[in-house]
Amino acid sequence: MSNIQESELILNPDGSVYHLNLKPENIAHDIIFVGDQDRVAKITSYFDSIEFSTQKREFKTQTGTYKGKRITVMSTGIGPDNIDIVMNELDALVNIDLQTRLPKENLTSLNIIRVGTSGSLHTDIPVDSIVMSEFALGLDNMLRSYEVSKVTDSALEDAFINHTSWDIRKGRPYAVRGSKVLQELLYTPDIHKGITATAGGFYGPQGRVLRLGIQDSSLNSKMDSFNFNSNRVTNLEMETAAIYGLSALLGHNALSMNAIIANRASGTFSADPYAAVNNLISYTLDKIAQ
Repeated sequence: MSNIQESELILNPDGSVYHLNLKPENIAHDIIFVGDQDRVAKITSYFDSIEFSTQKREFKTQTGTYKGKRITVMSTGIGPDNIDIVMNELDALVNIDLQTRLPKENLTSLNIIRVGTSGSLHTDIPVDSIVMSEFALGLDNMLRSYEVSKVTDSALEDAFINHTSWDIRKGRPYAVRGSKVLQELLYTPDIHKGITATAGGFYGPQGRVLRLGIQDSSLNSKMDSFNFNSNRVTNLEMETAAIYGLSALLGHNALSMNAIIANRASGTFSADPYAAVNNLISYTLDKIAQ
């Protein structure tokens, strides 16, 4: 096997991966993803100690210890394109020898948990609740740049395409299941489960209309009524499907936990979104520490 060229795996002068500015020793086996860089410090404020901290662009990383468990918290920024950067560079840190530029013989599987905010599509999933993404449905088309057939659920994809009369010119949606191992670790009966839809943008791709008309003004209502083997689309955001898809392809465990701060069906917004996020942070950290 030939080594990976410098133009493909770019390293900084200090040997760290290009965008994340990290070396292998800087990250833990258990990693929490957040979108907002300011939320990194909010999570690590719960830690007993912090051993490492760095930031480059929107990618901020802190590694420390919570109740004896070493954990890394990292901001990904917004959108599937950023997830493509983060996932590939994280995998390189643990599964490529950065000196020889060769993949390692013994591969490492990371545990990656996204702690994010989201909007619910159903009135019975109220603001301030928690949604666990059992499946993710990518509407963004990023993952289609890879060979994805071995990790995607074509039956779910076909059902969604037929139900929504999806315009295939936007690309074929992709469906990926979250880690069963992490679902067992983090689930409790008061948590909602379902399919999280990942959009490639915030406005038109999520059905918001300001001054521009959109291709399918009824897409959100179609998603609201979609059901596949008793699984429905519970919420809409911008990262989960990309995380699930790349994690599955690269051999990592990934799960998305969402604090619901808006309900698109009822038009309501949390009276205290910060409390909702803090509740999810505490819950997730305690489950990881177990």
